[in-house]
Amino acid sequence: MADDMGERTENATPKRLADARKRGQVAKSTDVNAAVGLGAALILLLTFGRDLGLGLARLLRDNLDFDRLAGSIRPDDLWPAVQHSAITGSLLLAPLLAVIFVVAYVTQLAQVGLLFTTRPLKPKLSQLDPIKGFKKIFGVRGLVKAGVNVLKLVVVMTIAYLVIHAELRGLASLPQLPVFVAIAVIGQAMLKLAIWLIAVLLILAAIDLVYQKWQHKRDLRMTKQEVKDERRSMEGDPQIKGKRLRMAREIAMQRIAQAVPKADVIIANPTHFSVAIAYDEDKMNAPTVVAKGADHLALRIRHIARISGVPVIERPPLARALYWGVEIGQQIAPEHYEAVAEVLAYVYRLEHQQSVARAAAG
Repeated sequence: MADDMGERTENATPKRLADARKRGQVAKSTDVNAAVGLGAALILLLTFGRDLGLGLARLLRDNLDFDRLAGSIRPDDLWPAVQHSAITGSLLLAPLLAVIFVVAYVTQLAQVGLLFTTRPLKPKLSQLDPIKGFKKIFGVRGLVKAGVNVLKLVVVMTIAYLVIHAELRGLASLPQLPVFVAIAVIGQAMLKLAIWLIAVLLILAAIDLVYQKWQHKRDLRMTKQEVKDERRSMEGDPQIKGKRLRMAREIAMQRIAQAVPKADVIIANPTHFSVAIAYDEDKMNAPTVVAKGADHLALRIRHIARISGVPVIERPPLARALYWGVEIGQQIAPEHYEAVAEVLAYVYRLEHQQSVARAAAG
């Protein structure tokens, strides 16, 4: 019934997954990037925050130097001062931003692998359709996404409330504390809050990543007919393929029917292989394989040989070696000369004996 209705019940084929990847349609979670980025930023601030703070404080102190400000400042002096401040601040923040960028890139690479495509950047007129946009926002998936985002916000706010509530006693005593002690208390509270929030965000990001992978596979599901059509396009129509195989078998049968009667001997494995050998010392440097076959074709070769009066000699190891080692129309390899020569000598002696017997009978 599902097949008749065209429902997407089949998992995506490797080709469909590869095509989707080329279009930039991959399973990824933006929450993972945000959570890992915040975690990396916190670690960097804990490691290098003191040096960064001292550098920024030094820059602020230089810009607010009252002795320098008390003098006359000409407009021409402002632009160099702004440039100096911008360059100094950028150099202080550059290592932090560079590490965060690398962490974000590695996180993205871990999710989707190495991928470069410009297809998502190509403009699509369908994306400008206001009706489709309205349905996308207020559709079932849009409402579910909005609900999940609200739930995430509630969880984060709840964690923030609980952490701040646990630190209220210390925060309430800030007015009675010295400045640096108060700053330390605030910093400790903010650190606890950041650690809890990042931990919660990592858990939510992991859940979101699992969901995105599931949703990606679900979106790429195919109908049974789509699977059949793709297989047909990749492998060809089964009817045409079957017709080609039948034609190939018929051609092989015709070649065998023409080549086997001209052979001197059929070297056979009783159950699997048959190899037709011909040798003309005036035209050939060595015995040549004129036909070979396995299973059904092997039986066919032996049948034609018996009808044509070509002797069939059972030599299983030699038959296997010739079948796998020599192509039709090629001469046998030197390592098979002795074994094939013994077979041909036996056939020639047998034919001589038969001809003598016929002459005597005549």
